[in-house]
Amino acid sequence: MIKVKNLTKEFVKYEKEKGLKGMLKAFFNAKKVIKKAVDDISFDIKEGEIIGYIGANGAGKSTTIKMLTGILHPTSGQILIDGLDPVTNRIANAKNIGVVFGQRTVLWWDLPLQESFSILKEIYEISDADFEERMEFFNDILEIDSFIKSPVRTLSLGQRMRADIAASLLHNPKILYLDEPTIGLDVMAKEKMRDAIRTMNQKFNTTVVLTTHDLDDIEELCERILMIDEGKIIFDGPLEDIKKSFGNYKTIRFHLKEKGFEDIDFGQELASAIDFQINDDIAIVKVDRNKTTVTEVIKFVLDKITISDIDISDIDIEEVVKKIYQKGEL
Repeated sequence: MIKVKNLTKEFVKYEKEKGLKGMLKAFFNAKKVIKKAVDDISFDIKEGEIIGYIGANGAGKSTTIKMLTGILHPTSGQILIDGLDPVTNRIANAKNIGVVFGQRTVLWWDLPLQESFSILKEIYEISDADFEERMEFFNDILEIDSFIKSPVRTLSLGQRMRADIAASLLHNPKILYLDEPTIGLDVMAKEKMRDAIRTMNQKFNTTVVLTTHDLDDIEELCERILMIDEGKIIFDGPLEDIKKSFGNYKTIRFHLKEKGFEDIDFGQELASAIDFQINDDIAIVKVDRNKTTVTEVIKFVLDKITISDIDISDIDIEEVVKKIYQKGEL
């Protein structure tokens, strides 16, 4: 379905020195710097897979997605999307794909939502019967009827993201690219988005490429992970492999009522199982549950210092990338 071989994307920028002298020097002889956003990556994605494409900010995720969709031209390498080159066959490729960028919309800002759908119906040459069937389906899973007559500019973020998902799937694409689709959404809105993605994949065998910083998105939707760092693929494999290596890490955030956390003597055994830093009045403690338990750490801290609140979460994507990059492999 998706074949990527030795894909590279370089961006050229020009640097100048400070001040008027630097500006004049740059005007006549600017220093050219080449940045490889994507560096010789290769992977295959089968039809019907849901792939989590993850990495830290600036790792190259969005650049890759833009090349797969035909928005950006690769510097070198080959891309085939269902047998088509997305650069030379951009229109044909566009009919086979749906795209949702978390910070952008494909909808017409000042028009009622239903008018945007009607325009897309004509663009993609969707029959009346198919259009009605899909709109009914979207209402079932995304509940868009309650705001379909509202102008897009008046929609909440969660409503707009649900509308963007429906718009991207209106022509029943073979492949759906989702770039941070749940960013900024509340818990209920995120759950609706995940249900929609899961249902479309199961009902229509839609291939999904998902970039996200939300580990819950990965946990609930993806069986395979592609991880990129500094433009290079550093991991390609089952989610279970990452969970085995990093699933035992938890992050505890202690909201401090008083100073003194940095002076706590955790002892050699407990200290070897944790790593912490303090930002203002919050102590962020990373716990290796292979060596101790979250309960033990919390109990120990509560005996030593006054805490106003406690948050517990999984290790974040940046930390996972960092640990994998340090180890070289899982």
